[in-house]
Order: sequence, then structure tokens, then C-alpha cells
Amino acid sequence: MRLDVLALQRFYSSRLGDAARRMIERRVGAIWPAAAGLDVLGLGYAIPYLGPYRENARRVVALMPAAQGVERWPAAGPNLTALGEDARLPFLDSVFDRVLLIHALEEAEAPAALLREIWRIMAPEGRLLIVAANRAGLWARADATPFGHGRPFSRHQLAALLSDCLFEPMATARALYAPPLDWPVVTALADGAERAGELLAPAFGGLIMMEAIKRLYADLGAAKRKVLLASAPARPRSASRENGCDGPALSRQTTL
Repeated sequence: MRLDVLALQRFYSSRLGDAARRMIERRVGAIWPAAAGLDVLGLGYAIPYLGPYRENARRVVALMPAAQGVERWPAAGPNLTALGEDARLPFLDSVFDRVLLIHALEEAEAPAALLREIWRIMAPEGRLLIVAANRAGLWARADATPFGHGRPFSRHQLAALLSDCLFEPMATARALYAPPLDWPVVTALADGAERAGELLAPAFGGLIMMEAIKRLYADLGAAKRKVLLASAPARPRSASRENGCDGPALSRQTTL
């Protein structure tokens, strides 16, 4: 079950949430420094990170899952948010050049179906940036934060999921090395903890950030693998007769 939009708002209005936003925004800005002339979609609860792209992107839209609820954004001017289902996004094919996915994949009922829908609405050679809880990090264990809900991922799990959904992983980063504690001393030192963690323990950041590109071809290697088909185990003749089956039981294995 997804966290509702009110819980996400409360988190980002707290000291800890503001510190987390700064750390994530710094990483997102390093991966995507600009989006001039591009169409950008934020999916999940991405509005804390979309503001910098409104200045030069051609279009910026925020889509929130129906089970989460929606927040009007921006506060002034035309509304740029929409509500939709994970497995049926309300957009035409090949629309967006950049998709930022945050607070979405961990709680999706069918992560692969969500990623395939994202693939459908992305333009050729479009880029997807996923921000998800790191299985090895402390934030995945913190129920008081949105990153402590749903399924966390390791780097290999996320890369494999993307590859299965016809994305090619391109770059990986991590963020949130400070402990998930809403203490003034912790949030005040979050920037220093981030720099120290990147140098001393890069694998243990609270979040995994993975950029992937939309592939326009299938993975032919999967089609060349051999599939082993095993027949049902043979049953005693007495059991076969009781069930009205007198034919011989199959016991062969067939390899395609």
C-alpha cells in the first residue's frame, strides 16, 4: 500500500525531509544539469525536484499515482500535475525526453509493468532516472521516512529489472549517507556526512540513483537461452486407474 500524499508532504516539511531533499537535488542536478528544450516528466512524488527544470525545459509535468493522491503544483500559475494508474499512464507514445521516478517504484504493485509503461511514453533515446531505497542502507529500515516503505533495491537488482524492461543502465550514484534521524545536529551536518560517505563508504548510501536509456531493440541473448521443460512425475498405475487414466506417464525431459 502506498504512502499518501499528506505523509509525503509532512516528511518534506520536516528538518530531515529538507536535508534529504537538498542531498537528492544535488545528485539529480549533477546527473541532469539542464533540460533545455526537452519534455520532462516527474513520476511518483517528484515535485520537490522539478523546479530547476521549469526555466528552460519545453514542458514539465508531474504525475502522481492514484493510490497516493495528488498535490497541486506549482502553487501559482497553471496546474502541472496529473493523477494516473501505474500500469496505464495517461500519455501518448514517445512523448518525454526525461523521466524522473522517485517515491514510485518501491511501492508499485507491478514494477515491471510500470517500467514498461514508462518505456512506452519515452522518446527514442530518452533517459530515465530512478531514485530508490538502497537495500544495504539505513534509510530502507527507517519507517518514519518514505524510503522505509515498500521494497528496497540493490544496484544489481535495479539494473536487472531495467534490462528486462528494455532499458540500458548508464550510470549509478548514491545519496543520503547521514542517518535518518530528525535531530538538529544530524540535519545540520548532513552536507558533511554526504561528502564523507561518498569517500569512505560509497556503497552504503541510503538511496540508489540509476540513469538508464530507452533501448529500441530486444535482448536477443534471452531468446537464445535453452528452456528445460520437465514432464509431470510418473504416478503408480493404481493411482492412474483410479483417476481414469490408463495411458503411460510421461517421464522425458525436453530441451528446446
